[in-house]
Amino acid sequence: MTLDQLANYADIIGTVTVVGGLSFGLVQLSELRKQRRDIIAAELMRTFYSVDLADAVTLVRSLPDHCPADELRQRGYERAAVIATTSFETMGLLVFRRIADYGLVEELAGGMVTVLWRKLDAWVAAVRLEQAQPSWAEWFEWLARLAASRKNEAQPAYVAHKDWKP
Repeated sequence: MTLDQLANYADIIGTVTVVGGLSFGLVQLSELRKQRRDIIAAELMRTFYSVDLADAVTLVRSLPDHCPADELRQRGYERAAVIATTSFETMGLLVFRRIADYGLVEELAGGMVTVLWRKLDAWVAAVRLEQAQPSWAEWFEWLARLAASRKNEAQPAYVAHKDWKP
């Protein structure tokens, strides 16, 4: 075996090693993305197991649409409004940054966020003015508007998937 042949074999082996390493790295990157998506989904679902959020949603749902800030405060529901707002604010930002999948968030909370925004929009506007903070609850509003705009595009799961079998 000549030195040229050995050099050719070394080049082939080196190329195969680089291609194999790149392939392995791409597979690992794909797996990492899947794991991250699953972790985010689990964390989002855990949000809905919060007793504080459940209590807040229960109170806020009972408010009239576009409830004035004074009425919300007279009922003693401002803490509930803050809990709901900050929970959905976080989800909105995670969706916008593409950390959380919008489809998952919409299926988990699309209807709820739309209803809660309709109840709290006047209170949010009042807080923004009082605090001179126009970005207060900005991602909650963004998520609610997005969910509302898509609300009529999809059927509820119980209709769309009525024939689904495990």
